[in-house]
Amino acid sequence: MSYDPYSSGRRGQAPTSVINAVRLMFAGAGVTAIGVIVALTTTGSLRPSIKADNPGFTASQVNVTANIYIATIVVVGLIGIGLWIWMAFMNKAGKNWARITGTVFFAIATVILLTSFARFGLDGSRIITVIVWLIGLAAVVLLWRRESSDFFKGQSGQSW
Repeated sequence: MSYDPYSSGRRGQAPTSVINAVRLMFAGAGVTAIGVIVALTTTGSLRPSIKADNPGFTASQVNVTANIYIATIVVVGLIGIGLWIWMAFMNKAGKNWARITGTVFFAIATVILLTSFARFGLDGSRIITVIVWLIGLAAVVLLWRRESSDFFKGQSGQSW
């Protein structure tokens, strides 16, 4: 009978599939940061666009709306980057809840992506969103491979 480091309940070395998933998660954080920067570079046309869409707005209302939009981009971007990094560390540590949580985050991202395509065309920030989604897809696939599942089971002693 051969020794299986993942079935003993002791901390085993993460398999290549988990390490690659973690690398992809860090790449997801990086691409998300690039996406925030790209989105912020398009804010120059934001105020005229808000004014055109809302002709009754005062200059103050246009500025407030633009500032809320910019703040939302920054806050949502930072939260996204933080989640990518958090999931990377927790999955590398063999936390099965993190694998499940990351999968749920990916499902939510899928719904958001599909919804955004139904409403808008394809632009630079949408291309980045698709790239981030593809990175998430690859990470989730790697996290649910058999050797990854064995690793997560061995870390927690749980089979779920």
